[in-house]
Amino acid sequence: MSAAALPAAQATLAERTRSVLARAVSLTVTTNGLRYDLVGLHSVDARGRVRLHLPADSLPAAHVACAPRGALAALVEFTDVAPVAVRDRVRARVTLSGWLTRSGHATATDKVDLRLDAARATLATRETTVKVGLDELVLARPDPLAVDEGSLLTHLADAHQDAVTRLTRLADPWLLRGAVRVLPVAVDRYGITLRCEYARNQRDLHLPFPSPAHDAAQAGEQIRLLLTAARSCPRRRRLPARP
Repeated sequence: MSAAALPAAQATLAERTRSVLARAVSLTVTTNGLRYDLVGLHSVDARGRVRLHLPADSLPAAHVACAPRGALAALVEFTDVAPVAVRDRVRARVTLSGWLTRSGHATATDKVDLRLDAARATLATRETTVKVGLDELVLARPDPLAVDEGSLLTHLADAHQDAVTRLTRLADPWLLRGAVRVLPVAVDRYGITLRCEYARNQRDLHLPFPSPAHDAAQAGEQIRLLLTAARSCPRRRRLPARP
């Protein structure tokens, strides 16, 4: 059975958005027409609310302190980048717009916590940009593999390229015609996605898991089941080795 013939469950837009927030280590904040790139200075709570943990003398903190009623309009952007070095590594962008206010959670005198009260959320992918409902965002949970996805994909690409090649047997033969390289680009509880790169473009191949995975160990088992299914498929021509 080819991958195209398999049923494919998908995460909701809110779940995909929460997954991007869960694995992001950096973000960009725009306030008063100025952009700030912040690395390791934010957190996301269980309800998807974003907090910035900034030096008390930083410009965003000063702008909030001087803002009317202590609320500063802000745009917060997260970029979801594939952990494997494929072409076009940006997989999605999440943009939250709303107001930054002091949260009062900071304990150090030289630090300040700013809470983003979101008024709008959007998810942009290679195909489209859509609005995500705030109520759905609060109720949704990140994919259980969101945090572990990077290590899972890099291990598969670095140590098991032979397995990646074997998985391509589950694809329709036309998809691999002219392919120069295939690499894993995403994985969630529902399946794994491979990026097929050609001389001038690329295409993604989604391989659904036989059943959803709820942690990294189960994801490994589901990949093994896909590899077992691939053994019964015709062998394709050998793809070039990863450079």
